Amino acid sequence: MSGQLTTDTTGLMTRGASIAPPLDWRVKGLWLPELGMTDEEFVAGGYSLFDGPFCWPVLVARRSALEHNIATMARYCRRHDVALAPHGKTSMAPSLFAAQLAAGAWGITVATAHQARVARRFGVPRILLANEVLDPTALRWLLTEQRRDPEFQALWYIDSLAGVEALDAALAVTGAPPSGVRVLVELGFPGGRTGCRTTDQALTVAQAAAALPGVTVAGVAGYEGGLPTRGRAREYLCRLRETTRTLYTAGLLPPAEHVVVSAGGSTYFDVVVETLAGRWLGGRRPLVLLRSGAYVTHDHGFYSTRTPFRRSPDEGVLRPALELWTQVLSVPEPGLAIAAMGRRDAPFDEGLPIPLRIRRRDGRQEPVGTALRTTALNDQHAYLAMSHPKVVSPGDLICFGISHPCTAFDKWRVIPVLDDADRVVDLLHTYF
Repeated sequence: MSGQLTTDTTGLMTRGASIAPPLDWRVKGLWLPELGMTDEEFVAGGYSLFDGPFCWPVLVARRSALEHNIATMARYCRRHDVALAPHGKTSMAPSLFAAQLAAGAWGITVATAHQARVARRFGVPRILLANEVLDPTALRWLLTEQRRDPEFQALWYIDSLAGVEALDAALAVTGAPPSGVRVLVELGFPGGRTGCRTTDQALTVAQAAAALPGVTVAGVAGYEGGLPTRGRAREYLCRLRETTRTLYTAGLLPPAEHVVVSAGGSTYFDVVVETLAGRWLGGRRPLVLLRSGAYVTHDHGFYSTRTPFRRSPDEGVLRPALELWTQVLSVPEPGLAIAAMGRRDAPFDEGLPIPLRIRRRDGRQEPVGTALRTTALNDQHAYLAMSHPKVVSPGDLICFGISHPCTAFDKWRVIPVLDDADRVVDLLHTYF
């Protein structure tokens, strides 16, 4: 990946010069000599997943699905006149950031100052740090980075007077950048995570922040994804909208068309659009920023049943992009197979990996159907229940779908990107 990410990319292959270390024995899933090779050399090899320098398990991504998902979400946002700042924590893969920006994303969302530094290292021009920032080191870096590069735009959250005081202390050291500082007041809900719990609290925090020299309260943000139903999400988002109106009426926000209102995980972004899109702030449209991130790869489990596109298929369809391939190690007793994959390799917090296809040792592939089911994971082993004794044999390969991409990417430094003929056409590097 490049040190200067290019936002005019037209596909996943268009990238700058690599700053990634050579591909060598340190990369899980690849079987490479100690001298290593570059990304370009590896891709030029034209390797197939099944005859290239791979070892099992290996996580791969389908290019066609990635590109389809990025285009689908971009069209959805254009159609509903909202902006997208996809959550980078899902992948922490700068080449995916590039593709999302090239498709029209406003910027990239991150959750931590470290993730913001990664995004900046790759040239992301706008970052929404969707979290409170009280660490003096991180605050000074954000302010200094905006001073160093006047084109860089950053937004982050405050939900307390302590957050305002921390920003004030950082400003005393660095001073405000020429373009000023923009923060979002976060509104939460009882039992949720961060965010002011009431509009009155949000008003108090906004007044204190707006009183700091060089600081603008740019808008209001929240997160509805932790709520159990669409109805509860809608109630909360209505409170978010009314809180924004209150701060706007109090003269604490910029002109309506410059007000940022941000929400939208990967489960209820349709409710965000229904509630927050449109001309509801002084007769004007605020800038509504969706932060959905899991759409980029989708999955075969958690999000396959929760994506809003499932409720409204006319709006679009997402395709699972990630596949985890591994080998059957043992069939030690009737009805049980053990595969070479475990918690170090696959997400398991929102469901176990889903067997999809079997590749026999002679190269034949066949769907799993209901013949195979993952029942448990150890650190390096998967337990598979078989419907009959000959479902798989030692040495067979199994393709698994995953559930919850956010905890799949962080287990892999390098993820080969395959075309639909199983040839490697790119590599995703992750930076967690």
